[in-house]
Parts: sequence; C-alpha cells; structure tokens
Amino acid sequence: MPRQNIAAEALLGIEGLESASPWALAHSIEAGLPVAALEQFTEIMAPDDALFKYRLVPKATLQRRKKSTGRLTTNEGDRLVRLARVFSFAIEIYGKPDRAREFLRRPHPMLGDKPPLDVALTSSPGADLVINLLGRAAYGGAV
Repeated sequence: MPRQNIAAEALLGIEGLESASPWALAHSIEAGLPVAALEQFTEIMAPDDALFKYRLVPKATLQRRKKSTGRLTTNEGDRLVRLARVFSFAIEIYGKPDRAREFLRRPHPMLGDKPPLDVALTSSPGADLVINLLGRAAYGGAV
C-alpha cells in the first residue's frame, strides 16, 4: 500500500514552515495561527461533520476570533497542531485519510475503549499515547 506523508503544516494550510527554521511552527502558534488553519484542517479531518471544529474551539469563541483578530490563541493553536500531527501520522500509517479517520474514530481497548481522536483531543499526553499506538501498528508492536 502506498503511504502518504502529509505534514501537519500542510493539513493546516501553512506549508513552507516544515522547511523553515525548527522554531517556525512554535513561533506561528505563539503569534496566533489564522482561523483559516482551523477551517482547512477540519474540512480535511472531518469532511462530513460541520460541527467538528467546535470540538477544538467552542462556537461562540470561534465567532469572536473571526470578528476580532482572525487568529487563534496559543492554547487553541497548540491543540490544533497537536491533532494535525496525530492525523498526519495516522495517514502515514494507514495510507489514506479515510482509513486514518476510521482508526481515530473507533474505540480502542488500549485507550480504555475510547476513540483515539477523543484521547488526542484531551491533552498532549493523550496525543502522545495515540502516536505511540500508531507507531506500534506501523512497526509491528502489539495493538
């Protein structure tokens, strides 16, 4: 199966950062990722779920961001990038976005029967658990 390697930055529509300095993405998050990055990512991550973006940023908050700065806070951007990295790795492992989405939405016994997507959204350590699980799948570990 051909594998795709889609950088998290490309999923967010902020391409070019992966070839810039190692600090470029961190600086972009600190400066405030554009709301458009959230919009683009959620269209790729959940094309059939118009409400998915509100799992990352509550609806009222997102509306305020659009009207004021047009940028996400550092915490919102960090959460968005965290999930984009998980999805990017899932695509790399499963080869296709549809298969990656299926994995992320299906409850997994090694995550307390929670869907990996929910675990990754909860915290950075949760996202690390999901990435570790994906790594096990990729490199022959028990999953």
